[in-house]
Amino acid sequence: MIQRKDFDQSLEELRQLLLKMGKHVENTLSESISALQNLDEPKARAIIEKDIELNEMEEEVMDLGERLIVTQQPVAKDLRRIIVAFKISSDLERMGDLAIDISKVTLRLKGEALIKPLVDIPKMAELANEMVQESLQSYLDENTDLAYKMAKDDDEIDHLYSQIIRDLYTYMTAHPESLHQAIHLTLVGRYIERIADHATNIGESTVYLVTGHRPDLNV
Repeated sequence: MIQRKDFDQSLEELRQLLLKMGKHVENTLSESISALQNLDEPKARAIIEKDIELNEMEEEVMDLGERLIVTQQPVAKDLRRIIVAFKISSDLERMGDLAIDISKVTLRLKGEALIKPLVDIPKMAELANEMVQESLQSYLDENTDLAYKMAKDDDEIDHLYSQIIRDLYTYMTAHPESLHQAIHLTLVGRYIERIADHATNIGESTVYLVTGHRPDLNV
């Protein structure tokens, strides 16, 4: 059995790993949107190549958490802290995959020019990154009020996504030749919408950590 002080230090290490993963996700999303806006193929490829870094961080979280369970045999809230860390790391890893998918869209649009300047997609991405930041802050501070805010932010993301679909459908109708790109831009909106859903999941995990009950904020 490890000492309580060492256990608390390990829990803090878990929290810092998750925060590091969150920063990685935020950067990947921002950079992927920038690559898309400029149809920057080399930048998109460089972003994709860094995907392994987030996977390695997730493995660190899993290894540390498993070691704590074996050596400390935690119960009650201490056990929830580790379970929640596993869940959050999984959500963050999936967010990273979705951000990478945006860079893959940039590669698929190689040789094309954007059919129109991107406006709502960058707005969605900015809001999604704010949700990543706030969801992790809610976890670090065990702030359930901030966790519940995720549901309101997710509604705003959904509204922007619906607007993107409407705009692209209208454009495709008038310009059938834009179908290929419009479909891919719709996918980008979907990827960002899913990132927001995972941020909302982190809010749910925070509430579970504090109360022992998991709400459904994705309704």
